[in-house]
Amino acid sequence: MIEPLDGVVIPTGFDVPVEPLRRAAHYTGEPGCIAEARHFAESFLEQLRSEWCAEIDERADGDLLLVVSELVTNADRHSHGPYILELEGTDTSVSVTVYDSSATLPRPCPRDPERVGRHGLEIVHALATKVTVGRVPVGKRVKAELDLRR
Repeated sequence: MIEPLDGVVIPTGFDVPVEPLRRAAHYTGEPGCIAEARHFAESFLEQLRSEWCAEIDERADGDLLLVVSELVTNADRHSHGPYILELEGTDTSVSVTVYDSSATLPRPCPRDPERVGRHGLEIVHALATKVTVGRVPVGKRVKAELDLRR
């Protein structure tokens, strides 16, 4: 940040970017894509730490990786085709968006602690501050927003 003082410009600290950091990756659905998506998200978090001076604790770090895993796993299982992972973040928040080729919108299952599997959307809702789902021309978009200041 820079402040003018009697005509003199004095640097006052770190400048943060004006635009959020945005990154996207395309996955084919081949084996290993979910691990690649997690690695992509880890690299994104490191870039937020260095470029945005984001103070991201281990819990927020883990929450983001879990949300990425769940959304990418759902796209991998239900779309039968390629999908896109898009991350957008600042020093305080990150949004995780997954686009896939299936037009079928996810439906939360009724709570059942004895059910094995199919808890992904419940997990995403528990960790995110907001989850939106909608159709796009070639399928659907699922977006989860996370607060990094927890």
